[in-house]
Amino acid sequence: MSRDIILLRKGDKDMSKSSGEQVPKYTYFDYVTWPSDNPIELIDGVPYAMTPGPSRIHQKISVELVRQIANYLRKKTCEVYAAPFDVRLTGDDEADEETKNVIQPDISIVCSQEKLDDKGCKGTPDLIMEIVSPSSIAMDYIRKLNLYEKHSVREYWIIHPIDKIIMVYTLIENGKYARPKVYQIEEVIKISIFDDLSISLAEVFGG
Repeated sequence: MSRDIILLRKGDKDMSKSSGEQVPKYTYFDYVTWPSDNPIELIDGVPYAMTPGPSRIHQKISVELVRQIANYLRKKTCEVYAAPFDVRLTGDDEADEETKNVIQPDISIVCSQEKLDDKGCKGTPDLIMEIVSPSSIAMDYIRKLNLYEKHSVREYWIIHPIDKIIMVYTLIENGKYARPKVYQIEEVIKISIFDDLSISLAEVFGG
């Protein structure tokens, strides 16, 4: 890499929190200098290595979800994006280069055109979906769940390719996620941020 960094895998602990060891913190300014052939996500300034390559089933689920959503969003202002797609979750009055959270969700829905630029999304998407892999469980269930709640992502889906279930977290009035609803393959999920979009899980997991 172009500069030395302490790189954690998705399942690793942030040692600065458990042992007092100082782990260097990085920003988007550093992120853009790192080679693109080693995908990294930045959470609270800590870089985490992404899974080298998604499985075929992971890709199949992602493509089907994007297909259903994109068909619905034709001629609407919201847009759907699949990874790799950088989302910079900025704090209040935080300059772009100071951003400490840069993630690549499997699927993002963004309804504010002002958040979109050539680099991806600057700000909070309205909905994020993550497809779980064995190496990403701690990331999707803990780090990203807390991060997305903190930045007020209105709806967050955790998708299990093997168990064929989807957990849906929805932001409520107190700014926290309600207890997740769990859906199985025979069910249909109505996306709460839209009035009339439902996702067929039989089509998502089918075949």
